[in-house]
Amino acid sequence: MSFFVLRNARLIDPASGRDDRGSAIVRNGGIADIAWGAPLPAPEGATVIDCAGLVLAPGLVDMRAFTGEPGAEHRETLKSASEAAAAGGVTTLVCMPDTNPAIDDPAIVDFVLRRARDTALVNVHPAAAITKGLAGREMTEFGLLREAGAVAFTDGVRSVTNAQVMRRALTYARDFGVLLMPHLEDPDLVGDGVMNEGEVASRLGLAGIPREAETVMLERDIRLVRLTGARYHAAVISCADSVAIVRRAKADGLPITCGASINNLALNENDIGDYRTFLKLSPPLRHEDDRQAVIEALADGTIDVIVSDHNPQDVETKRLPFAEAADGAVGLETLLPAALRLVHDGRLTLARLLQALSARPAEILGLAAGRLAPGAPADLVLLDPDEPYVLDKQDLRSRSKNSPFDEARLQGRVILTLAGGRIVYDRRREGMAA
Repeated sequence: MSFFVLRNARLIDPASGRDDRGSAIVRNGGIADIAWGAPLPAPEGATVIDCAGLVLAPGLVDMRAFTGEPGAEHRETLKSASEAAAAGGVTTLVCMPDTNPAIDDPAIVDFVLRRARDTALVNVHPAAAITKGLAGREMTEFGLLREAGAVAFTDGVRSVTNAQVMRRALTYARDFGVLLMPHLEDPDLVGDGVMNEGEVASRLGLAGIPREAETVMLERDIRLVRLTGARYHAAVISCADSVAIVRRAKADGLPITCGASINNLALNENDIGDYRTFLKLSPPLRHEDDRQAVIEALADGTIDVIVSDHNPQDVETKRLPFAEAADGAVGLETLLPAALRLVHDGRLTLARLLQALSARPAEILGLAAGRLAPGAPADLVLLDPDEPYVLDKQDLRSRSKNSPFDEARLQGRVILTLAGGRIVYDRRREGMAA
């Protein structure tokens, strides 16, 4: 079994906020000991890794990643997604139910878990569908799906537009103690829209998506949460109005949490430039004022988590005119370096950023991850937060290469990733561990 001493590291425990020099002992898949300050003597038989003062933190927990397996393995498999995750320091990912068939039956949950055990390098947890076939009409069997291993419920990129169905889903979610994390986009208000409604869309001659497509759904759901008392997680919010809605709901004591996509934190509608389809996303990239509001909400805790919103698309669906291209971008490998822009810009501390990327999502999902403490799983990332580089999409491990950060200047690289005490990525060797 794995037996490591990681010495001379800058340890950051986002669960407690502690940030200090120290060492960690990893044994039998877990953290055996943490020594803050003084170095640990190396136990006999342990492999010593000198961290050279780099940051050692819990591995990232990504609450929203789309994979193609089953049904669209040409876009992504659980294996390739896990390799991308490991290279990005993501040790736990929640895969969305937008597969073929959809994850709406306990047998499909079992298939995903078995397939992940056989092929994936990191921890994979399936989110099950709220409605059968993601059709928004008939609820799935929450109790059976939870027993099979589903950690949350969502219809992926589809919203539950029927308010009665959503009310029933929230009622059942409350009774079964499960978490709903729906997508917020009213398809009728989206209409033919392909990017944020406003001046930039008009200048590009593209149909716009109003912010109200998001806020109307969010307002409705919060009123239903008030009615039912169920736990509710808004998967991704992207604009200032949504921030204000969530802030009020939290002030009222409602059991609400929410996330933001790294794309909406790092980019705005101007980045679409000359019709760059890699930046056609759902929710769309917003105005810079919205981006700033989302960053401020993340800093003050109104937004709880950051997600990659990893959604691989192949060339057949992206190399098209902007209005015809599919939504989505890969993001597992760029989640951390893109998020580190907020630290380098002085908007967040590194501890707060890592809390939103690991400790808080683990807490919301009820997972043991996200802590740097004895007894916690040895899901760890060693990172150099300052190393600069230019992203080349051909270096990405994902099967699809639709990164909005292609050719972007990034700062911060993962050096080593451990999942369950096993080295699953080692940049020092520039490859994946066997």
